[in-house]
Amino acid sequence: MITARAVPGDPTAGRLAPREPAPNRPRPTEQTGPAGRSGGLPGRSGGLPGTTAARASGSVPGAALTTAGRVPARLRPVINATGILLHDGLGRAPLSPAARAAVDAAAATCDLELDLATGRRGRRGSAALTVLAATVPAARSVHVVNNNAGALMLAALALAGGREIVVSRGEIVETADGFRLPELLTSTGARLREVGTTNRTTLGDYADAIGPRTGFVLRMHPPSFQMVGLTAAPTLTDLAELCARRGVPLIGDPGSGLLTPDQALPGEPDASTWLRDGVSLVTTCGDKLLGGPQCGLVLGRADLVDRMRRHPMARALRVDKLTLAALEATLRFGDSPVRHFLHADAAALRSRAERLASWLRGSGVPASAVSSRAVVSSDGVDDTNRSPGAARRATATATAGTGTGLGGHGAGLPSAAVALDASLAALLRQGRPSVLGRVEQGCCLLDLRSVPPDLDPVLAATVLAAATGAGPGAGDIPAAPPEPTDTPEPTDTPEYPGGPRGPGASGAEPTGWAHAPGWARPTDRSPSAGWTPADVDEVTLQ
Repeated sequence: MITARAVPGDPTAGRLAPREPAPNRPRPTEQTGPAGRSGGLPGRSGGLPGTTAARASGSVPGAALTTAGRVPARLRPVINATGILLHDGLGRAPLSPAARAAVDAAAATCDLELDLATGRRGRRGSAALTVLAATVPAARSVHVVNNNAGALMLAALALAGGREIVVSRGEIVETADGFRLPELLTSTGARLREVGTTNRTTLGDYADAIGPRTGFVLRMHPPSFQMVGLTAAPTLTDLAELCARRGVPLIGDPGSGLLTPDQALPGEPDASTWLRDGVSLVTTCGDKLLGGPQCGLVLGRADLVDRMRRHPMARALRVDKLTLAALEATLRFGDSPVRHFLHADAAALRSRAERLASWLRGSGVPASAVSSRAVVSSDGVDDTNRSPGAARRATATATAGTGTGLGGHGAGLPSAAVALDASLAALLRQGRPSVLGRVEQGCCLLDLRSVPPDLDPVLAATVLAAATGAGPGAGDIPAAPPEPTDTPEPTDTPEYPGGPRGPGASGAEPTGWAHAPGWARPTDRSPSAGWTPADVDEVTLQ
């Protein structure tokens, strides 16, 4: 049960300004746990002990990733605990270990456009294109550009330049960051021929609009909203038959990046099904449900793909060797983190949340395991031009609708979260690594469906550091917490300092607590200047 009092202001607003602690105010490290122990690992005083295996492990994601403090770039690693699996602000899909290794290999000189057997120039990214074609056999030809917007723009330039694009008014979308589809299409010199109304478009509307000036008909599946009530739209097969009779291409954008059907999202359209239903050309994203790098995939009729590939603008929209390497590995192995997030067992998520909450409580941090709802994409969550409180309410409301949960409008996926004091949200964002959760009803929720199990110990250490104002030393990772019980862990547990045994704690399991990614190993998270937590009313977590 969570009992929360009002929190003055929004703890996630702005950035926390370091300040000197009040002279008479106790330091956060003086907090005690339920058994009167100092806020450290149960059974031990002070900070969290590290493990040699964790410090030596570079298997996930690999030796290419270094400690966060040594990365020579402004981009910082973030643990996504929002429950939004594809978060636009966090770069959408995280790459798989295989894709990361492929990027590392391709970062040096590689056979990008060279046939090593003959020593002559070869087709750029031929290996990635071959695997993509094999993944979607319904496509006669394939092509890859920098993103899905680029794919739609190239289609408009090559197939409808100076002509008309027929599209339903109910499918003309704007994204949360202000990108508007009609502006992209008309910038190519094409003219939009809007048909139907916002909520109802019939097959006859399309038939009346198709004529000698039609370049192609566009069918969009907007992932950022849904219409219910008095609505109507022709089936995809009926529209494809109409376009085939009139001799105009039908181009479709399923919106999700799903290449083949997925049982976890039974109502979500996919590229293979659309092609089999008669769509001439499909464009989609590589960094959404496919779980690969940012790119735009073009799949369909060979003559249409060839016209797009030969257009002069194709050169400006082509992808680099790192993207091709990551795409090939993602398609070849098909084992992306996004897929694991989608198919994670709700009971297993609950068990992880209970273990984390139990360990945190034993370390003196009020925490509770609670039920949650995750969504696949942040497309349906609009936080533009709003106060932080309004953005928070939008995220909370996003989990209360109906649907599959692809966008923020859906009912979402069953999940579990660790509930903390809301004041920790801002401190966690500034940790190393940063942790991004969501604030609801005066609590900071860390939803575990979007967190790889390997990062659970790092998440625990980062929360402890934020709650106490001091963190473990560089490279330290906490031992696995014990299975949740009704009584506190005895202070003389014989397993320490190695840590109590639990799922993932043994060396035989490669995805256990001791195998965190190199960049995610906790470093000293204490700010250079002194600070104290923001003033909030008490939040009791039981």
